[in-house]
Amino acid sequence: MFLLLMSGSGCVLGACQGGVSSRDVDFLSENQEATVTAVTLSTAIPSPTSSFRVLAYVTSSIVPDTIPYDRLTHINYAFLIPNEDGSFAPFANGWKLKKIVSDAHDAGVEVMISVGGWGWEKEFEAMAADPATRKMFVDNLIAFVATYNLDGVDIDWEYPLPGKSAENFLLLSQELRAAFPDKDLTTAVISHGAAGEGILPETLALYDTINVMTYDGADHGTIQQFNDGLAYWQERGVPSEKLIMGVPFYSRPSEIIYQKIVERHPEAAQSDTVEWGGTIETYNGIPTIQEKTRLALTHAGGIMFWTLDQDSFDELSLLKAIDDIVSQSP
Repeated sequence: MFLLLMSGSGCVLGACQGGVSSRDVDFLSENQEATVTAVTLSTAIPSPTSSFRVLAYVTSSIVPDTIPYDRLTHINYAFLIPNEDGSFAPFANGWKLKKIVSDAHDAGVEVMISVGGWGWEKEFEAMAADPATRKMFVDNLIAFVATYNLDGVDIDWEYPLPGKSAENFLLLSQELRAAFPDKDLTTAVISHGAAGEGILPETLALYDTINVMTYDGADHGTIQQFNDGLAYWQERGVPSEKLIMGVPFYSRPSEIIYQKIVERHPEAAQSDTVEWGGTIETYNGIPTIQEKTRLALTHAGGIMFWTLDQDSFDELSLLKAIDDIVSQSP
């Protein structure tokens, strides 16, 4: 028997890097004014790669019929929350995940469950430290994957620490790899810095791809952060084709979703900053998203984003901007 989770908690609804947490996305009142401003971007050129995937994180707030499967290769459904004893928190909206899996498979798109998210490091630490609870976790995950006909598992432990924690993450990863020899096994990692040191080279080698959260923090979503993250994990020995580089579909510091920004100010789609209620919000507009997509096509294995739910499902869509570049590539 396994217990499952209600998704949708954590930093920017569950995923963050850099230690800034928010359990909800709050939208500012409609009478607040916004002014679009420009930013200057810098670039660096890491080494080249070939294969490419377009990965969308989605949460339980997504409306399945709005998903443009023809622009995606993979979907990570967030989140399944671990308990310390190896079980999972109750999982809501299972019907929604089943529909997404069915529709995605019809379109040739793979679907994985993302486990964890921001704020669940205590549960991961306790579970991974004990062989018995690790086994229960893996067994319950096997059952969950079978129940929902999933194509793989994404582990989002933010973050294992150097030392015993890193060793336990290696043990957990080895057991997951053994349990899912023919499934996609991925993990989400910080863009760069000390928090990345808790993931050992042996651990990285066990995963099919590494989802690099190149957003959040003081340099939220910049080209420089994108390139720094790419260079850091390449220097850690991860092959370029295994690096799936992240872009945000929301702003910092107030976590305004992109859809809300361009709904009020369509011209903001061409910029990376906007004044919102007296605060300068930083995000990624269409030009930056497309520049990052070009970089990923040349120097990484794919691009991923948090989250599809936050996109504008029209001509200003960031996923459309990604697809416009990907579809032009050889």
